[in-house]
Amino acid sequence: MLKVANLELRFGTRTLFSDVNLEFKDDNCYGVIGANGAGKSTFLRLLSGELESTKGEVIVGKYDRISVLKQDHNAYDNYSVIETVIMGNNKLYSIMQEKNALYSKSDFTVEDGIRAGELESEFADMNGWNAEADAAILLSGLGLSNDKQGLMMHELKDSEKVKVLLAQALFGEPDILLLDEPTNGLDLDSKKWLEEFLIEYKHTVIVVSHDRYFLNKVCTHMVDIDYGKITLFVGNYDFWYESSQLIQKQMRDSNQRKEEKIKELQDFIARFSANASKSKQATSRKKLLEKIVLEDIRPSSRKYPYINFEFEKGLSKDILTLEHINYSVDGKVILKNFSLNVNRDDKIILIGQNEIAKTALFKIIAGEIKPDSGTIHYGSNLKLTYFPKNHQEYFQNDLNMIDWLRQYSQNKDEAFVRGFLGRMLFSGEESLKKVNVLSGGEKVRCMLSKMMLEQGNFLLLDEPTNHLDMESITALNNGLEKYRSSYIIATHDQQLIETASNRLVEILPDGSYRDKYMSYEEYMEKYYTK
Repeated sequence: MLKVANLELRFGTRTLFSDVNLEFKDDNCYGVIGANGAGKSTFLRLLSGELESTKGEVIVGKYDRISVLKQDHNAYDNYSVIETVIMGNNKLYSIMQEKNALYSKSDFTVEDGIRAGELESEFADMNGWNAEADAAILLSGLGLSNDKQGLMMHELKDSEKVKVLLAQALFGEPDILLLDEPTNGLDLDSKKWLEEFLIEYKHTVIVVSHDRYFLNKVCTHMVDIDYGKITLFVGNYDFWYESSQLIQKQMRDSNQRKEEKIKELQDFIARFSANASKSKQATSRKKLLEKIVLEDIRPSSRKYPYINFEFEKGLSKDILTLEHINYSVDGKVILKNFSLNVNRDDKIILIGQNEIAKTALFKIIAGEIKPDSGTIHYGSNLKLTYFPKNHQEYFQNDLNMIDWLRQYSQNKDEAFVRGFLGRMLFSGEESLKKVNVLSGGEKVRCMLSKMMLEQGNFLLLDEPTNHLDMESITALNNGLEKYRSSYIIATHDQQLIETASNRLVEILPDGSYRDKYMSYEEYMEKYYTK
């Protein structure tokens, strides 16, 4: 059992949220969502007991064990991989440590023997004899090979440590599982395994994630932090999104109707209040007017940019053809005999873990690098606009955002450029910020603004969701779904892959590739079902 009662958290004069009353139940997975800075990770820290609330309380069942996904990848460098996983159950690990200490004593006493017997009984009750095997099963499911499981933590790469810490959180079937961004750094196989694990999990799971696809797959409820409140919704992320948009629309429509009625009554009162024959009607309308209450539409902490890619001239039949492209870096094959014929209305998404190959392919198509061999043919009216994964070179100057974006706009009028920046959530004095001091997410929004102004009829986007918050990713997703021409995108955002593609190309580790017209779900089922 996990409950929060009258929970409030303040930092100085700022109230993050207040009057929170929630109950989290077994066999449910709760996705915690909210704008950047809303307090998602902070809420998990309150639930785990790491942070004290300003007011109210967190109530945990007397015998319930909470497990938390640790974020410090180097905290366990002096321990073995298996030992690190078993540490997820602190009580079991403590018993193991005390047992080992007792049995290693040279002066083992009768009292030690009695204590050892007690520990052995507890150890057996906690299924301790299977602990190492259970840890190995979790690690294998997450894709950490057997040869890595016998190593020390400091011998692993960060991407492998992520899997060990996740296995640690899952170990021993905790009653309450708190996961902050559990899919970060996971490959496709590991994500799929984790999804299935959580879907089948019979206890309480509370997860913070920017991965909308993951939230849709595993969540039974959404916990929305907004308006300084925390609200529980039944359903997954898509259901929450549609519901919240509908609620806001209904409130706006209701207010509009009320405002029209108020105006009608005010006009009547103004016209007839001095007219003796109409004074009674005017008085009754005044009473009616006093009863009309407009809904309080609270300003959301979420801000959605407006992303809409337009173009002047459509693509010809002949768009883009790559034939037998080969490319190597320092003698290592990156692309091997790669061929691709892009058709009209193709929505191609590059998937897989071969990041170097995907970026190299984009650079080859954009003309930034040349392949070792092979040919590229561009359609006669192709107007390509490109979002590079590494776009820092665009911001190596001290221009403000207005002057920076003006470079890419046919309309140089400041009011137009300011209006365009406003659509991308840069308003007022923000538009005068120097571009070389922008955050990662702000630079991405600037690059997307540049692309929209260029009005390309063919888009290349290499990991455009990096650094974006969920609201901006959703806006980009919606913009791509509405785009009436073709594109090639590389992304790890599975929701975008599923909803904005009709063709998947995976570049495999050896430089070869698969090219399939199918949905992401079908692709995963065919190639990544263990």
